[in-house]
Amino acid sequence: MSAMDKTEHYSNLVEHPEGATPLDPDELAGLKFKHVSTRGELDQLEQAGITDGLKWLAKQKTPDVLSEAFVCELHRKLFGSVWKWAGTFRRTEKNIGVDPIQVSIQLRQLLDDAKYWVEHRTFEPKELAARFHHKLVYIHPFPNGNGRHARIMADAILTKLLNEPAIDWAGNYRLEAMNERRNEYIAALRAADEHDFSAMLLFAGAKGVGA
Repeated sequence: MSAMDKTEHYSNLVEHPEGATPLDPDELAGLKFKHVSTRGELDQLEQAGITDGLKWLAKQKTPDVLSEAFVCELHRKLFGSVWKWAGTFRRTEKNIGVDPIQVSIQLRQLLDDAKYWVEHRTFEPKELAARFHHKLVYIHPFPNGNGRHARIMADAILTKLLNEPAIDWAGNYRLEAMNERRNEYIAALRAADEHDFSAMLLFAGAKGVGA
Protein backbone atom coordinates (compact mmCIF):
# COMPACT_ATOMS: atom_id res chain seq x y z
CA MET A 1 0.00 0.00 0.00
CA SER A 2 1.45 3.37 -1.00
CA ALA A 3 1.80 6.26 1.42
CA MET A 4 -1.10 8.00 -0.33
CA ASP A 5 -3.31 4.91 -0.03
CA LYS A 6 -2.42 4.55 3.65
CA THR A 7 -3.36 8.15 4.32
CA GLU A 8 -6.66 7.82 2.48
CA HIS A 9 -7.51 4.50 4.15
CA TYR A 10 -7.04 5.98 7.63
CA SER A 11 -8.26 9.50 6.83
CA ASN A 12 -10.82 9.38 9.63
CA LEU A 13 -8.16 8.50 12.18
CA VAL A 14 -5.97 11.55 11.74
CA GLU A 15 -8.40 13.95 13.40
CA HIS A 16 -7.06 14.60 16.84
CA PRO A 17 -7.77 16.91 19.79
CA GLU A 18 -5.55 19.90 20.40
CA GLY A 19 -2.21 18.88 21.86
CA ALA A 20 -2.36 15.35 20.46
CA THR A 21 0.25 13.98 18.07
CA PRO A 22 -0.70 13.35 14.42
CA LEU A 23 0.40 10.02 12.98
CA ASP A 24 2.19 9.75 9.67
CA PRO A 25 1.16 7.09 7.12
CA ASP A 26 3.91 4.64 8.09
CA GLU A 27 2.89 4.84 11.74
CA LEU A 28 -0.76 4.36 10.82
CA ALA A 29 0.31 1.25 8.92
CA GLY A 30 1.38 -0.18 12.29
CA LEU A 31 -2.25 -0.47 13.37
CA LYS A 32 -2.98 -4.12 14.15
CA PHE A 33 -6.72 -3.83 13.42
CA LYS A 34 -7.12 -3.04 9.74
CA HIS A 35 -10.91 -2.81 10.00
CA VAL A 36 -10.69 0.31 12.17
CA SER A 37 -11.77 3.39 10.20
CA THR A 38 -12.82 6.02 12.76
CA ARG A 39 -11.13 7.80 15.64
CA GLY A 40 -13.90 6.57 17.97
CA GLU A 41 -13.15 2.93 17.16
CA LEU A 42 -9.46 3.53 17.67
CA ASP A 43 -10.07 5.24 21.01
CA GLN A 44 -12.09 2.26 22.23
CA LEU A 45 -9.34 -0.19 21.29
CA GLU A 46 -6.67 1.94 22.91
CA GLN A 47 -8.71 2.34 26.09
CA ALA A 48 -9.09 -1.42 26.36
CA GLY A 49 -5.33 -1.80 25.96
CA ILE A 50 -4.67 0.86 28.59
CA THR A 51 -6.97 -0.95 31.01
CA ASP A 52 -4.96 -4.14 30.51
CA GLY A 53 -1.72 -2.20 30.86
CA LEU A 54 -2.86 -0.72 34.17
CA LYS A 55 -3.69 -4.21 35.43
CA TRP A 56 -0.15 -5.28 34.52
CA LEU A 57 1.29 -2.26 36.32
CA ALA A 58 -0.73 -2.97 39.44
CA LYS A 59 0.85 -6.42 39.65
CA GLN A 60 4.41 -5.07 39.57
CA LYS A 61 5.67 -5.11 43.16
CA THR A 62 9.09 -3.45 42.93
CA PRO A 63 9.55 -2.33 39.32
CA ASP A 64 12.59 -0.36 38.22
CA VAL A 65 10.35 2.55 37.29
CA LEU A 66 13.15 5.00 36.53
CA SER A 67 14.77 2.92 33.81
CA GLU A 68 14.56 3.13 30.03
CA ALA A 69 13.49 -0.51 29.91
CA PHE A 70 10.50 0.18 32.15
CA VAL A 71 9.50 3.31 30.21
CA CYS A 72 9.39 1.29 26.99
CA GLU A 73 7.77 -1.78 28.53
CA LEU A 74 4.98 0.30 30.06
CA HIS A 75 4.23 1.90 26.69
CA ARG A 76 4.22 -1.57 25.12
CA LYS A 77 1.80 -2.89 27.75
CA LEU A 78 -0.52 0.09 27.31
CA PHE A 79 -0.57 0.25 23.50
CA GLY A 80 0.92 -3.02 22.22
CA SER A 81 -2.46 -4.62 21.60
CA VAL A 82 -3.23 -1.86 19.08
CA TRP A 83 0.09 -0.68 17.57
CA LYS A 84 2.98 -2.78 16.27
CA TRP A 85 5.46 -0.02 17.15
CA ALA A 86 4.37 0.33 20.78
CA GLY A 87 7.34 0.59 23.11
CA THR A 88 9.77 1.72 20.40
CA PHE A 89 11.08 5.26 20.11
CA ARG A 90 9.78 7.42 17.28
CA ARG A 91 11.97 8.05 14.27
CA THR A 92 10.07 10.98 12.77
CA GLU A 93 9.70 14.68 13.60
CA LYS A 94 6.43 15.69 15.26
CA ASN A 95 4.57 18.89 16.07
CA ILE A 96 5.96 18.46 19.59
CA GLY A 97 9.03 16.77 20.98
CA VAL A 98 12.79 16.76 20.65
CA ASP A 99 14.69 15.67 17.56
CA PRO A 100 14.28 11.86 17.24
CA ILE A 101 18.03 11.31 17.59
CA GLN A 102 17.87 13.09 20.95
CA VAL A 103 15.05 10.97 22.43
CA SER A 104 17.13 8.29 24.15
CA ILE A 105 19.74 10.81 25.31
CA GLN A 106 17.24 13.20 26.87
CA LEU A 107 15.20 10.36 28.33
CA ARG A 108 18.26 8.99 30.13
CA GLN A 109 18.99 12.47 31.47
CA LEU A 110 15.43 12.81 32.74
CA LEU A 111 15.58 9.41 34.43
CA ASP A 112 18.89 10.31 36.09
CA ASP A 113 17.44 13.64 37.24
CA ALA A 114 14.38 11.90 38.66
CA LYS A 115 16.54 9.42 40.57
CA TYR A 116 18.39 12.36 42.12
CA TRP A 117 15.10 14.11 42.97
CA VAL A 118 13.78 10.99 44.67
CA GLU A 119 17.00 10.27 46.57
CA HIS A 120 17.46 13.85 47.78
CA ARG A 121 13.77 14.73 48.17
CA THR A 122 14.30 17.74 45.92
CA PHE A 123 10.55 18.25 45.46
CA GLU A 124 7.46 17.15 47.33
CA PRO A 125 5.98 14.02 45.67
CA LYS A 126 3.33 15.51 43.40
CA GLU A 127 5.61 18.30 42.26
CA LEU A 128 8.27 15.74 41.42
CA ALA A 129 5.75 13.66 39.46
CA ALA A 130 4.36 16.71 37.66
CA ARG A 131 7.81 17.92 36.63
CA PHE A 132 8.75 14.44 35.43
CA HIS A 133 5.49 14.18 33.50
CA HIS A 134 6.03 17.51 31.76
CA LYS A 135 9.57 16.67 30.66
CA LEU A 136 8.54 13.23 29.41
CA VAL A 137 5.76 14.80 27.33
CA TYR A 138 8.25 17.42 26.12
CA ILE A 139 10.65 14.68 24.95
CA HIS A 140 7.75 12.77 23.32
CA PRO A 141 9.58 9.45 23.02
CA PHE A 142 6.94 7.50 21.07
CA PRO A 143 4.93 8.01 17.88
CA ASN A 144 1.71 8.36 19.88
CA GLY A 145 0.19 7.87 23.32
CA ASN A 146 2.80 10.07 25.00
CA GLY A 147 0.44 12.07 27.21
CA ARG A 148 -1.37 9.04 28.56
CA HIS A 149 1.89 7.14 29.01
CA ALA A 150 3.55 10.09 30.77
CA ARG A 151 0.63 10.50 33.18
CA ILE A 152 0.77 6.81 34.07
CA MET A 153 4.57 7.00 34.43
CA ALA A 154 4.18 9.93 36.85
CA ASP A 155 1.63 7.97 38.85
CA ALA A 156 3.93 4.93 38.90
CA ILE A 157 6.64 7.09 40.46
CA LEU A 158 4.17 8.20 43.12
CA THR A 159 2.63 4.83 43.89
CA LYS A 160 5.55 2.46 43.31
CA LEU A 161 8.50 4.53 44.53
CA LEU A 162 7.12 7.12 46.93
CA ASN A 163 4.10 5.31 48.43
CA GLU A 164 1.91 8.27 47.56
CA PRO A 165 -1.53 8.42 45.91
CA ALA A 166 -1.75 9.01 42.17
CA ILE A 167 -2.64 12.41 40.69
CA ASP A 168 -6.27 13.05 39.76
CA TRP A 169 -5.43 13.99 36.18
CA ALA A 170 -8.96 13.73 34.77
CA GLY A 171 -10.87 15.60 37.50
CA ASN A 172 -14.13 13.87 36.51
CA TYR A 173 -13.51 14.67 32.84
CA ARG A 174 -12.26 12.51 29.98
CA LEU A 175 -8.85 14.04 29.43
CA GLU A 176 -8.44 12.56 25.92
CA ALA A 177 -11.44 14.57 24.66
CA MET A 178 -11.72 18.33 24.22
CA ASN A 179 -13.17 19.90 27.37
CA GLU A 180 -12.32 22.53 29.98
CA ARG A 181 -10.06 20.17 31.92
CA ARG A 182 -8.03 19.26 28.83
CA ASN A 183 -7.71 22.93 27.92
CA GLU A 184 -6.27 23.60 31.38
CA TYR A 185 -3.92 20.64 31.00
CA ILE A 186 -2.59 21.76 27.60
CA ALA A 187 -2.19 25.33 28.83
CA ALA A 188 -0.27 24.10 31.88
CA LEU A 189 2.08 22.02 29.71
CA ARG A 190 2.74 24.96 27.39
CA ALA A 191 3.46 27.28 30.32
CA ALA A 192 5.87 24.69 31.71
CA ASP A 193 7.61 24.63 28.33
CA GLU A 194 8.44 28.27 29.11
CA HIS A 195 9.67 27.30 32.60
CA ASP A 196 6.52 28.46 34.41
CA PHE A 197 5.38 25.43 36.40
CA SER A 198 2.74 27.12 38.54
CA ALA A 199 -0.24 25.98 36.46
CA MET A 200 1.17 22.47 36.08
CA LEU A 201 1.68 22.12 39.82
CA LEU A 202 -1.78 23.50 40.54
CA PHE A 203 -3.27 21.07 38.03
CA ALA A 204 -1.48 18.17 39.73
CA GLY A 205 -2.56 19.24 43.20
CA ALA A 206 0.97 19.80 44.52
CA LYS A 207 1.17 20.91 48.16
CA GLY A 208 1.42 24.61 48.82
CA VAL A 209 0.17 25.55 45.34
CA GLY A 210 -3.06 27.46 44.98
CA ALA A 211 -3.69 27.43 48.72
